[in-house]
Amino acid sequence: MTKTLYVGNLPWTTKEEELAEAFGQVANVHSSRIITDRVTGRSRGFGFVEVDDTDAEKAIDALNGADFNGRALIVNEAKEREQ
Repeated sequence: MTKTLYVGNLPWTTKEEELAEAFGQVANVHSSRIITDRVTGRSRGFGFVEVDDTDAEKAIDALNGADFNGRALIVNEAKEREQ
């Protein structure tokens, strides 16, 4: 099973590969994605990383507040999108 983690306060230049690499140091990463603006295609400053269930808490503890390219990450378990 996997869990999806919300990752906020990302630098605008962050690539999905960089995000996966950062989380890969503390968890088994299945996927990562950066959310972009539909019109401009620019990063919206947040994304999601899918990790093993067993690694989710470890990743949150290790990376929430951690410096990532000069910004303090916000990491928590993703919530379902409300309609």
